[in-house]
Amino acid sequence: MKKVEAIIRKSKFSVVKKALQQVGVNFFSYWDVTGIGNEKEGHVYRGVSYSTSDIQRRFLSIVVNDNFLEPTIKAILESGSTGELGDGKIFVFDIQEAYRIRTGESGGNTLN
Repeated sequence: MKKVEAIIRKSKFSVVKKALQQVGVNFFSYWDVTGIGNEKEGHVYRGVSYSTSDIQRRFLSIVVNDNFLEPTIKAILESGSTGELGDGKIFVFDIQEAYRIRTGESGGNTLN
């Protein structure tokens, strides 16, 4: 099993969610996060431009069986990209074990 963490643009979340559902990823968690990156967003208030290094993003946490890893990554890359600086990052981790709390079941079947 693998854990995929992705930081994406908030504006791309609905498109990414739909792409993940199309490849069979129907369960994941997400949070609104603020980070600091290479992109500098500018805000205009009453005609005055303000620059800030705090960038609003959405953080996705997805656990998949090994055979779903590539389709999951491909779905995020294709649907989350604008081609501009600040599209985000994807990180992949190994998961040693998973348990279903309700039944005590363990292993890859807990993701179904």
